[in-house]
Amino acid sequence: MSILSSLTNRIFLASALLLLVSMSVAIWRVTASVTAQAENDLDAGLSEAASLVDRLSRTEFGDFVVKAQLIADLPVLKGAAATDDAPTVLPIAREYQQRMGADLFVVLNRRDQVLAQAGRVQMDPAQIARVVGAARGTRDGTAFWPNAGGLLHVAVVPIEPAFGTLVVGVSLDEEAVLRIRTVTNSEIAFVHGAQILASTLDGLSAADAALASHARGSFTIQVGAEEYVARIQPVGDVERGNEPFAIVLRSRTQHLRFLPSLRWQIALTGLAAVLVATVAGYLVARTVTRPLRALTGAMSDMARTGDLTRALPALGRWDDEDVRLVATTFHQLTSAVDRFQREASLKERLSSLGRLSTVVAHEIRNPLMIIKTAVRRLRRHPSPDVVDVATSIDEEVGRLNRVVSGVLDFARPVQFAVAPVNVRSLCTDAAQAALSAADDVPVLVTAEAGWIATDAERVRAVLVNLLTNAQHGVRLRRDNGGQLVPVELSASRSAAGHWRIVVADRGAGIKPEHLPRIFDPFFTTRRTGSGLGLAIAKNLIEGLGGTIRIDSRWGEGTIVIVDLPSRSTAEETPS
Repeated sequence: MSILSSLTNRIFLASALLLLVSMSVAIWRVTASVTAQAENDLDAGLSEAASLVDRLSRTEFGDFVVKAQLIADLPVLKGAAATDDAPTVLPIAREYQQRMGADLFVVLNRRDQVLAQAGRVQMDPAQIARVVGAARGTRDGTAFWPNAGGLLHVAVVPIEPAFGTLVVGVSLDEEAVLRIRTVTNSEIAFVHGAQILASTLDGLSAADAALASHARGSFTIQVGAEEYVARIQPVGDVERGNEPFAIVLRSRTQHLRFLPSLRWQIALTGLAAVLVATVAGYLVARTVTRPLRALTGAMSDMARTGDLTRALPALGRWDDEDVRLVATTFHQLTSAVDRFQREASLKERLSSLGRLSTVVAHEIRNPLMIIKTAVRRLRRHPSPDVVDVATSIDEEVGRLNRVVSGVLDFARPVQFAVAPVNVRSLCTDAAQAALSAADDVPVLVTAEAGWIATDAERVRAVLVNLLTNAQHGVRLRRDNGGQLVPVELSASRSAAGHWRIVVADRGAGIKPEHLPRIFDPFFTTRRTGSGLGLAIAKNLIEGLGGTIRIDSRWGEGTIVIVDLPSRSTAEETPS
């Protein structure tokens, strides 16, 4: 037996496999979507940070140049520069340098000689001359100049009218990049050529800077154990060439650090869902396989023992509906087979009993005839006592003869003489025959006029028997304090062309436990009854192609319904 031979295992494995595949696809799609969204957010944040760096550098330096122009136009600085006296210019230069917050503040005379220098960046005259020359060679009078610890952004502003030149500069050093990182939430590095002048990221090498100088758009850089996404942002005039630039970086490793944890959480959630679904699938499968296994076990026991009355296992409220249907159908099947077996056994016994009864009846009838002949002689005896005894013996002999005739009628095959008969006349004759025996219970006849092809004598005998039983039930109820109500005999043609004859009484009725056996041979509740009347009546009616059924309520009355075809289907007696 393989693992897939069991329905429970198939449902269990199919559910687990389906859920596992579904969860795997869901986890893959979720993680792919989340990763793509995180990458997009990272790229968008990087672009925003680069734009912010550009705005900060341009806006701050633009404001710085405007301030320098305003200071260069002040009369105080003009007058001091006009004196061409360094001690006079120096205090003024220091004051304005502090107000501007410039890292470099230099005042030159008209011959470009240094009159005063202030700020934390100090340069010798030769360096100042080179810086001034580089700035004057640009359209806007600004220039970038590498400096120790950073990059100096310099602007040259003339002090009109031809009193000299004001040189101011802002250093893009470690302090500046830290300030920009705080604003942009990104790592910043200023690069000039292949040299990193200032950076917030330790471990950034010249090779990385060289790689960045040739990159376009976003690119990745591995710094130590972390992977960064970077973008180049020019900080000078792009058209000049060989201008410094800023590298804006964001850690891809840190930004996507939540993904492994998310994948594990999704995987664990999926695993829990798989386990729950697997258990649920197993339980669902059990609702099918458990009752099936119990049902097949009961079938095996029935097949082994032959006991079709064995009770099937009780099914729970959660068991499968189809299995319930199978169990119900199988129960109906076994009940029908058991009933057929009992009926076949009963028929076999009755057949044997019928053959035996025929022999016994013939053997009894011959002595009865002798007894009846002797009784007739005794009834002519002069002694009244002897006559009374002979009369009683004659009555008992007649009763025994009737029982023997009934046994013979029930046991031997019935032969019918089918001929047209008037239904109303048939019912009237049966009622008169019943009244002659018990005229204390009247019979009301309401029959339609019409003809039927049947065995009139057999049907009349059946109706007399039914009317006699009805009269007995009425008398029994009267004896128990009830009212005497006439028995009703009615006959009418149905829509299908059949004739329906109904015998109804309001007598004592039949007890519910006796109803299933009323057509059984030799079953009777009357002390003097033979138990063959209704059995013979059923055989006769069914032999004529009709049906007979009884509806009775104990203490309320009985209704007997006989349906006969317009033309009997029985074979006629050969002439």
